[in-house]
Amino acid sequence: MNFINYSHYTQPEDLKRLGFVMESIKETGIMNAKVLDIGCGNGNISYQLAKSGYTVTGIDISSEAIEYANKHFTHPNATFTVHSVYDIKTPNAFDVIICSEVLEHLPVPGNMLATMKKLLTPQGICIITVPNGKGPREVLVTKPVQKIKNSKGISFKIMMGIKKLLGYKQTTIQSSAIYLDHIQFFSLSDLKKLYSENGFEMVKIQGGNFLEKAFPVSIVARFIRPLQKLDCWLADKIPINWVSGFFTVVKPINKS
Repeated sequence: MNFINYSHYTQPEDLKRLGFVMESIKETGIMNAKVLDIGCGNGNISYQLAKSGYTVTGIDISSEAIEYANKHFTHPNATFTVHSVYDIKTPNAFDVIICSEVLEHLPVPGNMLATMKKLLTPQGICIITVPNGKGPREVLVTKPVQKIKNSKGISFKIMMGIKKLLGYKQTTIQSSAIYLDHIQFFSLSDLKKLYSENGFEMVKIQGGNFLEKAFPVSIVARFIRPLQKLDCWLADKIPINWVSGFFTVVKPINKS
């Protein structure tokens, strides 16, 4: 989807995710949709949607992330607060709920989905994106790095030194939160089961990228934008189980 980018995203995978979100909301045909962005992080997606005319509530439990959002993404259509979704008690309050790169951080992701279903209007949609737990990035980067990190040994210090030399930071363009470890690793079948068990059906899916952020390709690809774009294009051509991340749209089943 072609659009004017108002966010701070620059990498093709982030822009592809943003385009997926915008296109999916447009496809609902809901005018002036009320949007809840759970785990909004630094506010990139929320701000983009606010600039597009939607009323957006961005929430996150990270005060650092919300501080960034309020500083950099001020807009009359967007509200950013340090808030837990579990504290929102108004049912059927939102036409669209976004949960982007959040479920992998939760000990019980089903609780999040159950809450989202209560907050969603009957004709609404949830847009959920997660890493592919069996994809190249999680297998070759996330799992090994977290194992080394948890060891707290000399290998961890060496790894952090190398990352610092290469310019990697603990925070991301998505969030200023320090703790970003993954504790869930979803295969596509895992994800479908999670949706079904919590009263949702998946109606749309797209792959994010393929190898661009997987070591050792990432060392070179992070500096070459055309290679990143090629990788995102390739993710749409290969079997969906091979991609590094899933973009999905789900709808509630039998919600009255």
